[in-house]
Amino acid sequence: MASRPFPLPAPGRLCLLLVLPLLGLILATLQAHEGPLQGLQALFGASERSRDALLLHYSWWPRLVIALLAGSGLALAGVLMQQVLRNPLAAPTTLGVASGANLALMVATLMAPGLLLLGREWVALLGGGLTMGLVFLLAWRRGLAPMVVVLAGLVVNLYVGALAMALLLFHQEALKGLLIWGAGSLSQTGWDGVVFLGPRLAIGALLAWLLLRPLAVLELDDASARSLGVSLKYLRLAGLGLAVFITGCVVSVVGVIGFIGLAAPNIVRLAGARRLGQRLLWSPLLGALLLATTDLLLQRFSGALPTLIPTGATTAALGAPLLLWLIPRLKLTGDQPPGMAHVLGHRHPAPGRLATGLALLLSLTAAAALLVGQTAAGWQWLSTNDWGVLEWRLPRLLAAAGSGVMLAIAGTIVQRLAANPMASPEILGISGGSAIALMGAIFLIPSPGNLTLVTAGTLGALITLALLVILNRRSGFLPERLLLTGVAITALFDAVRGIVLSGGDPRGQQVIAWLSGSTYYVDLNSAVIVAGLAVALAVAAHPFSRWLDILPLGAATARALGMRLDRARLALLLLVALLTACATLVVGPLSFVGLLAPHLARLLGFSRARMHLRGAALVGALLMVLADWLGRQWLFPQEIPAGLVASLLGGAYFMWGLRRL
Repeated sequence: MASRPFPLPAPGRLCLLLVLPLLGLILATLQAHEGPLQGLQALFGASERSRDALLLHYSWWPRLVIALLAGSGLALAGVLMQQVLRNPLAAPTTLGVASGANLALMVATLMAPGLLLLGREWVALLGGGLTMGLVFLLAWRRGLAPMVVVLAGLVVNLYVGALAMALLLFHQEALKGLLIWGAGSLSQTGWDGVVFLGPRLAIGALLAWLLLRPLAVLELDDASARSLGVSLKYLRLAGLGLAVFITGCVVSVVGVIGFIGLAAPNIVRLAGARRLGQRLLWSPLLGALLLATTDLLLQRFSGALPTLIPTGATTAALGAPLLLWLIPRLKLTGDQPPGMAHVLGHRHPAPGRLATGLALLLSLTAAAALLVGQTAAGWQWLSTNDWGVLEWRLPRLLAAAGSGVMLAIAGTIVQRLAANPMASPEILGISGGSAIALMGAIFLIPSPGNLTLVTAGTLGALITLALLVILNRRSGFLPERLLLTGVAITALFDAVRGIVLSGGDPRGQQVIAWLSGSTYYVDLNSAVIVAGLAVALAVAAHPFSRWLDILPLGAATARALGMRLDRARLALLLLVALLTACATLVVGPLSFVGLLAPHLARLLGFSRARMHLRGAALVGALLMVLADWLGRQWLFPQEIPAGLVASLLGGAYFMWGLRRL
């Protein structure tokens, strides 16, 4: 019986499924203009007498080519990032290149618009390059170790993103055009973008192929790689530098398109492309097809839409369900020991005394936040005649502290459960689901009240949790599968956010303030409930300390010690969902305390799970209380949301601590 020669592998069949609709959309578009033959001729030149030919030659064809180039480039950068950093959550935006480019364009728009005349792409490349340089500087002393690079990239990304969000809050009208660019825009008015991007991506692809064999060594542990005579530091520098170069070129031309670089490598890996060479081949092809197909669909139906929808946001909205569909159907090797033995920081000899000191510092900070502040007459202490001010300050203090505690505990549980330094409550998707429901209520319901918003947010969190449980129940809630599911849900949230903010709706200002981690709208009753929930859930988390000490050791060790892994993971997931949903409803989904506080607690010396939970809770509360107070005073009478200030304060301390290690 003859067998089929050279059968197409699963990633190839997946790409073929996307090629067919892409070709159909191309033919339909060309047929709507001058027909396929004339449309193909317009690719190589346009008659000045034909309006359709001019449109095709100078706009439609360059946009299609740019979509193919950008999608393939981002996917290629994603493969390199995930290979070098040994982390499936790594993406082209991991090292802050996109956020650095975005901030550079914002600063140039506000302070030096003349620089934009030299070329927007050069300003964006400069911003991305400076951000990448800061990440490498922070991680260089540790030999560019994957976990150190990941943490440095995350904190720099958050820090630069917080600065950009602060500028956006105070200059929303002046920066409105950048909101569309920041959500990914492929619009072209000529072939300049193709001429700029094409040769650079060709060079990047060639260099990636030349680095194929050296980068494959990174699949081994560090000791085995060094035994082969490989210089890990310079090999990582080469791989990351190439990924950053490709990302910077793409971002400078089309803006921030975040989902392709994360999803395409993971999808082809889920489809069976295990070896690096296979991923380098199929990921760029899948990324190009995903982005081009999405963009053609968007162009086809844009006339029926009430507002301009950025392509980057739409790609996430369409690609996330594909990732969700694939995850439960394909195998992941998630029961291997997670390999988180190299923990940053040291073990404090007396963690109890350190926790007592943090609690005292938190008490002093809370007292200062209540009693000291600026008024129209300047700085002053709260006097006996001004006790009514407490009705305004106390709710914000309680809400900030309570949400900081809950997000910090949730982040600690997620990072220990997944043994992944990039894991956080935001990445798990619970806060994203709550945010989508809240934004839907704000835009679809006329004048929604607090009860309506709380109900909508709670329903969104519950639906997201149910989706996580349904998709991961059969796998026993493998950490890698949980995180990828959360990434897909978070991508949907990012898509909704990008569409909402780029539409220019006046209600977008309220959404931006809430997304930034604001305590503006909290009343006393809500604050007391949040503080009470924080205390109750913090107490409820402590009995899980033994599990959290064992889980990072791997599934085999946990089972040998008698742990029921599926039940343990489900119980921890439910606790994280409850903590995240309660905090998100108060301060929004992007406060980043859930990511920073566990790492800051480790830097201080909290190592074992029980003390790590306490230390992270104290750090989270301290960070949010201090951030809320500084946000009120910094630009008085204007205010900066607590979540942004917390990112700036925590990020600055974290970078300082990382550099000293």
